[in-house]
Amino acid sequence: MTADYLSSDIQPDTAGLEAALVADLGRLIARMPDPAGSQHRAALERELAADAGVRHVVAVSSGTAALHTALRALHIGPGDDVLVPALSVIMSVAPIIHAGARPVFVDCDPTGTDLDYEDAGRKVTPMAKAILPVYLWGRPGDPARLARFAAQHSLAVVEDACQAQGSRADGRLAGTFGDVGCCSLKDGKVLSCGEGGYLLTDRDDIAERARSFRSHLQPPPPDTVRPAEVGYNYRLAEPLALIARANLARFDFLATLRRHQAGLLADLLRGTPGIEVNGIPTRQGWNGYSFLASVTLDRPRAFCERLARSGVPNSVGTFGLVAADQRPGFTSRTATRCSQASAVIDRTLAVILTEHDDEQRLTRYAETISREAVRWQHTI
Repeated sequence: MTADYLSSDIQPDTAGLEAALVADLGRLIARMPDPAGSQHRAALERELAADAGVRHVVAVSSGTAALHTALRALHIGPGDDVLVPALSVIMSVAPIIHAGARPVFVDCDPTGTDLDYEDAGRKVTPMAKAILPVYLWGRPGDPARLARFAAQHSLAVVEDACQAQGSRADGRLAGTFGDVGCCSLKDGKVLSCGEGGYLLTDRDDIAERARSFRSHLQPPPPDTVRPAEVGYNYRLAEPLALIARANLARFDFLATLRRHQAGLLADLLRGTPGIEVNGIPTRQGWNGYSFLASVTLDRPRAFCERLARSGVPNSVGTFGLVAADQRPGFTSRTATRCSQASAVIDRTLAVILTEHDDEQRLTRYAETISREAVRWQHTI
């Protein structure tokens, strides 16, 4: 892609990196079938751990698999409750149910950047074993407050940092604050390989159980004499691990690019009637996963849907994002609706960004948003 709005000194030799990756993939494929092959997966785990400053990384087949594995590595299962934000996606809640536990939905603060801790405190039950913060759109909230809350209520912390690669708070990377952090390598994430995920932890026991769980509990973890459960096939395929390593080598560029993309849209849309820019990622620890703005127009969800039809992909309009406690599969699992989470989602324009969004495309997005906002004010 062209990224002419970025400084040339942060742009890698894309052609050279692609040629090297093709050559490495060719050599890997020539060695296949190799059922026990794990060279690139092991190397990826070492490299990710070194970059994040943690003792262990365990690579798995998806971000969902990472969350499921983390919960089971903490022995969370049937009869347990897990506090989870309503301001989240279905993929963040499903692993709790996969583990046999019960999701307890917690509302967000009015800005949507953190949990409503008063609501969370009211919803801690005697069965609560963990809290699973979700850093939607890459924003990690206040980890120090989260840690105090978790300690007060004796809760394990499983961070869903799947959209927050590269985000920082208090000088530390998202995913490194709790007992275990979970990230995704799905296509479209800041660091990706098509599909995959990984866990980050400093705890040896979690890492040992996670490595066993991702491979049918074979071999059993050291703390298990006779396994009472079976694991899963959550192994990350070697070709995907190789692609992830290639992208990790240029992660600084990819993270800087994403922040610049969100920042450029913010600059282009500042002052647009009905569109309030929420923040500038280059001035914060946020990774700029999506461009974020608050829509102050009437019927903001319908406006986001109109933008999607006009070629501007966004969370609400393109993917129909709603608060997780309103999902049909989850509605019976909570007594009260999380009204602030619903309000935040309904008014949030979260534009989907990818590495291929150059300045021309982003300018077109901004022009479309501005034009449609003006039309909306005159037609609604």
